[in-house]
Amino acid sequence: MHDDDRTAPLTFDALLARARALTGAGRRRAVLGIAGGPGAGKSTLAERLVRELNGGGEPWAARVPMDGFHLADVELRRLGRLDRKGAPDTFDAGGYAALLRRLREESGESGETVYAPEFERDLEQPLAGAIPVGPSVRLVVTEGNYLLLDADPWRRVRAALDEVWFCELPEAERVRRLVARHEEFGKAHEAAVAWALGSDQRNADLIAPTRARADLVVPVERVGGDRPRASRTPGGRTAPDRVAGGRPITG
Repeated sequence: MHDDDRTAPLTFDALLARARALTGAGRRRAVLGIAGGPGAGKSTLAERLVRELNGGGEPWAARVPMDGFHLADVELRRLGRLDRKGAPDTFDAGGYAALLRRLREESGESGETVYAPEFERDLEQPLAGAIPVGPSVRLVVTEGNYLLLDADPWRRVRAALDEVWFCELPEAERVRRLVARHEEFGKAHEAAVAWALGSDQRNADLIAPTRARADLVVPVERVGGDRPRASRTPGGRTAPDRVAGGRPITG
C-alpha cells in the first residue's frame, strides 16, 4: 500500500482510542513515542493527548519528552559539540532508554513516583527531576526527533516503546514554524534562519528516512474543509492530515 492511498479519515478521537488501547486491562504501563523532525508538531500532539486523556482528573497519562536528556552546555563545550546542539550525539540516549524501560516495567503498584528531567527552553538547559510520573499513570507519552533512529544507542530507545507515531509537515511550513520558535526563545531573525537551515536541517535530513519505521504516520498540515485526508504507512495503518473535529494539530 502506498502513501497516496486514501481511506476513511482518522479523527483525534481515533488517536485517543489508539493511545488508550496500548494499556489493556492487567497490562503494564505503556509508553507511546511520537517522532518527527524539528518543528513538525510532536510536542503539540503529545501535550494534547496527555491533556485529553487525563480529562482534569487523577493523572492517567504523563508526558516525558526526549529533550530532557540534552547534555548540558558545559559538557557539550567540553566535547566540542556545542555548535551541533540537537544532533543525536548531544543527548544522553542511554539514560533516556533506561528511564523509558523503568517507566514501562514499573506498573505503579509499589506507589512509587518516578521523576524525569525536562528541557527548560528559557534557559536552554535540562532540569533534573522536573516531571513526576505517579503510580496512577498508565500511559507515558514521549516525543523526540530520534526515537526511530536505527543506530546505537537509539535502538535501545525504540525497544522501550510500545508504539511510535511519526509527525510530518510540508518542509516550507515546518521550517517557518521552526524559525518562529527560535525567535520566540530569543534568537534574532537572521540567527534563527541560519540555525533552522543549518544544524536543524541536517538533523531533519537524518530523521526523515526513519518515517518508514513508524507504526503510524500523522501528517499535521493545515488543510481546508472539515474532513481530514488519511494516508497509509507501509504496514497499512491510516494517518490524518487534520484531526480533532476539523481543527488542525499545530506546533
